[in-house]
Amino acid sequence: MLNMEIPGRGEHKIEFLVLDMNGTISTDGRISAKVKDKVNLLAKKLTVYILTADTRGDAQERLGRIEAELVKLDEGEEASQKGRFIREIGAEGTIAVGNGYNDHLMVKEAVLGIAIIGREGAAKETISNADVVVSDVLDALDLLLKPLRHRATLRK
Repeated sequence: MLNMEIPGRGEHKIEFLVLDMNGTISTDGRISAKVKDKVNLLAKKLTVYILTADTRGDAQERLGRIEAELVKLDEGEEASQKGRFIREIGAEGTIAVGNGYNDHLMVKEAVLGIAIIGREGAAKETISNADVVVSDVLDALDLLLKPLRHRATLRK
């Protein structure tokens, strides 16, 4: 668990990190070693979920040794499935990170939503629903590993 002060929202006990797979933690189907290492560091304090419709059919293999639970979504209506997942585990204790249109509801529902505008771009709906927008997944993960960063970005 992470105790995190979110400016304008107070102190929160963060228990869950929810990550989109394609376009967020992976680019062109590959997850970098640096991303894996940072996710594993966070997994020592948080329960990490990686959500995907697994359109490539190899999501578990691509995760390798990442300490996270893979959650496979049904094809179709992925956005509503992701939003519902955040509500079910508890939005007040969840940080969500995504980039695509199907991530817009999960970043909106989470107590802290982070959008990534990476190599694959980002959907405007996800950007507008996010609390923070970054250009790389490593920057998103560092917002959690280095807590002064998110405070500097969100302070009013």
